[in-house]
Amino acid sequence: MAKSAKMMIDKSFQISKVDDRIYSSFIEHLGRAVYDGIYQPGHPLSNEDGFRKDVIELVKELNVPMVRYPGGNFVSNFYWEDSVGPVEQRPHRLELAWRSLEKNEVGLHEFSKWAKAAGSDVMMALNLGTRGISDACNLLEYCNHPGGTKYSDLRISHGQKEPYGFKTWCLGNEMDGPWQIGHKTMDEYGRLAEETAKAMKLIDPSIEFVVCGSSNQEMPTFPQWENRVLTHTYDYVDYLSLHTYYGNRSGNTGDFLAKSNDMDDFIHTVIATCDYVKAKKRSRKNMYLSFDEWNVWYHSNATEDDYRENHPWEVAPPILEDIYNFEDALLVGLMLIVLLRNSDRVKVACLAQLVNVIAPIMTDRNGGPSWKQTIFYPFMHASKYGRGTALLPVIDSPVHATKDHGEVTDVEAIAVHNEEKGEVTIFAVNRNLEEDVVLTTDIRSFEGYQLAEHIVLENDDLKAENSAEKQKVAPVSVDRTTMDGGILTSMLHKASWNVIRLVRR
Repeated sequence: MAKSAKMMIDKSFQISKVDDRIYSSFIEHLGRAVYDGIYQPGHPLSNEDGFRKDVIELVKELNVPMVRYPGGNFVSNFYWEDSVGPVEQRPHRLELAWRSLEKNEVGLHEFSKWAKAAGSDVMMALNLGTRGISDACNLLEYCNHPGGTKYSDLRISHGQKEPYGFKTWCLGNEMDGPWQIGHKTMDEYGRLAEETAKAMKLIDPSIEFVVCGSSNQEMPTFPQWENRVLTHTYDYVDYLSLHTYYGNRSGNTGDFLAKSNDMDDFIHTVIATCDYVKAKKRSRKNMYLSFDEWNVWYHSNATEDDYRENHPWEVAPPILEDIYNFEDALLVGLMLIVLLRNSDRVKVACLAQLVNVIAPIMTDRNGGPSWKQTIFYPFMHASKYGRGTALLPVIDSPVHATKDHGEVTDVEAIAVHNEEKGEVTIFAVNRNLEEDVVLTTDIRSFEGYQLAEHIVLENDDLKAENSAEKQKVAPVSVDRTTMDGGILTSMLHKASWNVIRLVRR
């Protein structure tokens, strides 16, 4: 007999309007993300600019509003001047973060053109590792100033008359990490980020900034890093970044699927720290969050270490190419629910990354096809149906025991109301690996709505993977939800991702 859970959603119980940028992503000059990923001249599916049209179509299917670029660790030794101007004159560089060879065939102009074709804005990252204030200002002038100055005229001479108009800028990347080129202490970084933001605002007052938070919640300086950095920058920045990756190294799927609880705790601690600095500064301004790196990442760690140690200075080496399985897709769905549940403060989030490198989209090497990883589907569902206003669910769920997380809920869920389209979507994961759960949902405040569909992602094999040859894990529509008098009754199979959609009659 299935277990039972109850949920109530009401159109008046609102968390926040969901910022569309919560469905953003990330492309770094790393591995095959750019070369042999989005860019592959000579491929039969590439356009005249060398960009893979099939990949662009898959990105459009995910409806990614913004892409963070060009890193990541890569950005901390990035010389932007090398990536502009005639391609044949651009220098090749030793890329220190991933010990690869960067040929600069794809640079600012090319990536901006790709992003436009994919329907995405660019979230530009700055090198505050080996460089600083003057170079950041020069890059902004090149990108956003109309003309009549050294760097804006240089852009025009490169064939780009109109400014790129990049709005969102990352003040470095993971500057708390000893692995980062140009790693800094919290006060060194806080002062540099503060002065960089102040100077750049003089050039373009319309831009907004993301300042580096901790690289993950296990960092020894967390959350003191957030406190000190925001003490310097609070008045000048708009978002504080969070990064996290999870893996099932122990092989314990129950604890793996409970790691979304860790993500929730991470967000709440960062919010508390932001609000402490707000109180300390007697500010009326809320600091919002940019969760600009999040995903599952662990399958490819051994390969990455081998390439960096034993095969340095290759162009586009096949590193960080996690092949995701079904349980990874479940955790990605759970992490999306966490982001939506905190959408009052999380305004930007970037699934890291987008193509080939820990990515939902893969391209086979040597001119092969592109294909969808298991994690493609929950992200696609959330991006497609999770736009509108996130509603605060009242959930009474049974629990199950885990080794390291204690008792955790079977059912994690969130609802999003798109009033303009007349849609309500419930995203729910049953993370109980042994038992089905019947979820009863009170939706009586949505009078005039009717059940549209119940989509599931499920597989008896938690380790099932997709490939170019076969999509073993793919969504299907099922007849497992009924509606009677404003009450939904849904059967959530064990270990399943569920999308239950209502539409206004």
